[in-house]
Amino acid sequence: MKTEKLLPAGHADQLPPGTWKIVSVAAIGSFMAQLDATIVNVSLPDLVTTLHAPFSSIQWVISGYLLALALTLPLNGWLVNRIGARAVYLWCFGAFTLTSALCAVAWSALSLIAFRLLQGMAGGLLAPMAQMTVARVAGKQLPRVASAMTAPVLLAPLLGPVVAGAILSVASWRWIFFLNVPVGVVAIALAALFLPDDRSEIRSRPLDLMGLGLLAPALVSFLYGMDHVAKSSGVMILGVSVALFALYILSARRKGDDALVDLRLFRIRAFSASTVMMFLTNGVSFAGQMMLPVWLIHSCGISPEQTGMLIAPLGLGMMCVYPLIGRLSDHFPVRALTGFGALLSLMGTLLLTALAANGLNIALLTIALFLRGAGGGAVGIPAMSAGYASVSRQDIPMATTALNIMQRIGGPTLTTVCATFLGWRLAIGTTLHATSQAFTETFGLLAVFHAVLLLTTRFIRTSEARRS
Repeated sequence: MKTEKLLPAGHADQLPPGTWKIVSVAAIGSFMAQLDATIVNVSLPDLVTTLHAPFSSIQWVISGYLLALALTLPLNGWLVNRIGARAVYLWCFGAFTLTSALCAVAWSALSLIAFRLLQGMAGGLLAPMAQMTVARVAGKQLPRVASAMTAPVLLAPLLGPVVAGAILSVASWRWIFFLNVPVGVVAIALAALFLPDDRSEIRSRPLDLMGLGLLAPALVSFLYGMDHVAKSSGVMILGVSVALFALYILSARRKGDDALVDLRLFRIRAFSASTVMMFLTNGVSFAGQMMLPVWLIHSCGISPEQTGMLIAPLGLGMMCVYPLIGRLSDHFPVRALTGFGALLSLMGTLLLTALAANGLNIALLTIALFLRGAGGGAVGIPAMSAGYASVSRQDIPMATTALNIMQRIGGPTLTTVCATFLGWRLAIGTTLHATSQAFTETFGLLAVFHAVLLLTTRFIRTSEARRS
């Protein structure tokens, strides 16, 4: 897999003409897919009332969408090699817009859930397609470009409930989905105008039906099992997913380049390190976001309203770092940048561990969360860029699939590990000291994962990650 120059034209240190137009169009897809993951949350009570269905059924409007996002992800590489990235993006956004309209006119809970599953399947390809399109056009300038498009994508889940609340104050829940239609039509038109025609790069490959039949249900059952691991059925489903992953690995090793995801990519040291870093970065981020509100509310006695304000420095740290990533990547090697970011995150988490043991201090909490946010922001984009830089241009679609799969399963995996450990420790004792000790040890476990992330950054060779 000889590495080629990712930049299609021009000098390696300059962006090709029209890059920012392409990035803007690609970002719309990621933004809309992420926005719809949370925009429905505040409308659940209205859905229960208007569709005359129990909450246990209506919650699948959200859960089904999140699971469907992972269902089509393994198809990313094959589809791009089959019809081209531009065509895949147009078809996916078209399907996303159409299914949004269908959700808006749903006549029952069952029909809404079905349409949301279809919407999630289309949306599942929008984020990796945007990522891959940007990687292709930006080349060695990917950190600078990715940092510019990441901010709105990160804001999308936070804006979802806000936008939904504003809509519900003046209209019904149906307009939450109708909102996607005009945005989708405009985005499709812009994509048709500005996205590059890549049909010359198409490499026709047979669809690995065996791989798809193993990997897609493995991802979905893994995410579902992790979310329900406290139940015996969840553990059973999780075991099934692990077996499916193992069977896929055996199948993919036999098929080589014809596999849905070519496992030979993982022989590249920088790429393997990048995927592990994406897994851990997403994992420690989600696990920390799960633990912080629980600790502040149940151990520190902070109200839910105050908790939201206290956690704000986490996002502030990310937002301060992302615009600087491009410039920092020009002056520092990937290993140094990701290592420093991982160290900052580790320091922030160790500070949280100390606070859990000794009591809450608002000033120290602010510093700890800012360090975690800034450190995480300094790891994610350089790690992703290192992964893309270590593979050839023709392997970018396959690399996108692998990176997104590892990132997608990292969050629920480490969140479940930390939640299970915390639940076990809390069950041992109910005194205030026992509760404090449980949170201290769980934050300590999270710090261990941060230490592993820091260690992983040492395995990215600067020369390999910067190869053109």
